[in-house]
Amino acid sequence: MRSRSFAWGVAGIGVVAVAASVLRGGPGDAASAGSAAPTPVRSIRATTPAAPGPPRPVATVRIAAVGDVVMGSLPDALPPDDGAGFFDPVEDLLTGDVVLGNLEGTLTTGGSSKCDYDSPNCFAFRVPPHYGQWLRKAGFTMMNVANNHIDDFGAEGRSETFAALRSAHLPYTGRQGQITVQRVKGVRVAVVGFAPDRGSSDLTDIPAAKRLTARAATMADIVVVTMHAGAEGSDRTHVEPGTEYFLGEDRGDSYRFSRAVIDAGADLVVGSGPHVMRGMEFYKGRLIAYSLGNFSGYKVLGLGGVLSTSGVLQATLRADGTYVSGRLRPTRIVAPGTPEPGGDGIDLVSEMSEEDFGPNAARISDDGTIRRP
Repeated sequence: MRSRSFAWGVAGIGVVAVAASVLRGGPGDAASAGSAAPTPVRSIRATTPAAPGPPRPVATVRIAAVGDVVMGSLPDALPPDDGAGFFDPVEDLLTGDVVLGNLEGTLTTGGSSKCDYDSPNCFAFRVPPHYGQWLRKAGFTMMNVANNHIDDFGAEGRSETFAALRSAHLPYTGRQGQITVQRVKGVRVAVVGFAPDRGSSDLTDIPAAKRLTARAATMADIVVVTMHAGAEGSDRTHVEPGTEYFLGEDRGDSYRFSRAVIDAGADLVVGSGPHVMRGMEFYKGRLIAYSLGNFSGYKVLGLGGVLSTSGVLQATLRADGTYVSGRLRPTRIVAPGTPEPGGDGIDLVSEMSEEDFGPNAARISDDGTIRRP
């Protein structure tokens, strides 16, 4: 069990969002990220180390994660019924103590688009702020905002998005230096999001990523790292060695990054960004899911083949972060961009895992069960 150098005093299930700058005693834009969580939330500063307590009972935590979540975009690409039933076909899969998704867009009606009118390779997504309630209703307990779309509508759009998530009692993670902790069954689960984008914890600065992950490991029993990394497209299902680039942008070295954060204390690494699923492997007994693909993309993402192939990763970890079991529940996106169970996700991920990681590959059975090699 990790050392505990922070006093907590939050009973039951709770969420705490902390920015690295807050821990140093300075201001930080992520410090209030969980301020409207379902139970009381407070920022925490480093003080005198807490006295050792009695051993924690053996417990397990169920974690579910999906890739990119896009519910459409104003003004002409919004789902029927105001989005109320958008996730109904897959709600049974979005179950767990911690349920994560990558919010690929904004919850705003304000701000100015980052894209010029005639820019062919620029995309900006936004849905009304009240759509945050549909994410919560679907079962999500936390959203990652470390990605290249949180700033689609500038500072105003970003601020309104964070306010919408707080209003929906849905914590988020991924701002620079931010560590968000959810407490379930007496176990503290820290989630830290990284991306190679301004305002996010930087995926390309691996030494800094290791320091932030190590700090999270002192604050929680289990550390989950999300990464928005890798080149995009239907031909990007393999994890390429070294740094990946897309449209001239550095999209990080997801292979090196994942190992580094596990070395620093991460217990599970979950990826998004390439818009396709990628393989899974185990490193030091910890699971790395390099990309879970597109979970939804109503009228704004390309569909067909691997672009429509997705899944829900369900993993159970012990309170010390040890992997217990896992399963990939396949999903697919059906036109015009809603998720439903089914598809070829198991076959795709199993094949990519074996081809890319050989003896370290996750062993995935026909029913999606994920076993260590």
